[in-house]
Amino acid sequence: MPKHRLSRKGRYIALGATAAVVAAGGGIVATTSMAAPGKPATTAFPPQKTFTGRAFDTCTAPSQAAMTAWKKDGYYGGVAVYVGGRNRGCAQPNLTASWVKAVNAQGWKLIPLYVGAQPYCQKSRSPERFTAATAASLGAANANDAIAKAAALGMRAGSPVYLNMESYDITDTACNDAALTYVRAFSRTLRAKSYRAGLYGLSTSSAKAVATAKNRTDLPGNLWYAQWNGKETTTADWPWDPKLYTDHSRGHQYKANTKETRGGHTINIDRNAWDAPVAIIG
Repeated sequence: MPKHRLSRKGRYIALGATAAVVAAGGGIVATTSMAAPGKPATTAFPPQKTFTGRAFDTCTAPSQAAMTAWKKDGYYGGVAVYVGGRNRGCAQPNLTASWVKAVNAQGWKLIPLYVGAQPYCQKSRSPERFTAATAASLGAANANDAIAKAAALGMRAGSPVYLNMESYDITDTACNDAALTYVRAFSRTLRAKSYRAGLYGLSTSSAKAVATAKNRTDLPGNLWYAQWNGKETTTADWPWDPKLYTDHSRGHQYKANTKETRGGHTINIDRNAWDAPVAIIG
C-alpha cells in the first residue's frame, strides 16, 4: 500500500511467481459465522457481510466526488479505509461518518484498516512499537481504540477491523513471538466486543507468520495478504495450507502503486481481489 502507512522501506521485495489467474467476481454473501483461522467459529456474532469482487485501497480516503465517479465506472466494488492508529501514514480529511454513510448508500463495500503498533525489530520509524513485555497490553489497547474509531464512523458490531502490520524479520524468533502475542491480543479484544478480526501483511512477513503459526489460538479469522504478482485471485496463488481461511476469509493485494483515472478522477491505489468480510454500516 504505497504511502499508506508508517514506512515502506524494504517492502518491495521479490515475490515468487504463482499459479494462474482466477478473476474475482462481484457479489455479497451474508453469513452468521465468525471466521476463525481455517474454519468458522461457534461464537454468536451479528451476521457477517461478505464482499466478493475487486477492491482498492489508497492512503487518504478519496473525495465524495471521486467516489461517485469511480462507482459509476463500476470496475471496483470495495474500498479500504484507514480508520486509525498512531502509525497511520496520512491525514483523513474526507473520512467522516457522513462520508461513510454516503459511499455506503452508493453501494461501496468498506474495508476498515487500523495501523497498530509495530514489532520492535521492524526497520522503520514507526512512532508506536511493542516489545515482548508490552505486546499483549498494547494489542488490547489498540483493539479498543480501533473499535472506538470504527464505531464513530458508523461501522457497527459484526464489522471486521484489519490490523495493518508491516514487514519485519519473522526469522527473529523472539520478535516473531512478540508479534503473534500482539496480534492475538488485538484479535481477542475485537471479538470480545463482537467485531471480527483480520490482518493485513506481506506474504513473506506478518501474513506468513499468522498463516503458518502452529498454535492457532486467537489468531485473526481473516487474512489479507500482499503478494504483488498481478494475479487477481484469492485461491490460485494462496501460498499456505489450502484448508485455511476458506470461509470467505481472504483478501489479496496483487498490485501496488498504480495510478488509475476513472470518471475524470485520478487516484494512486493498490489493487485487491476480495472475498472476505466488509463493514456493516448503521
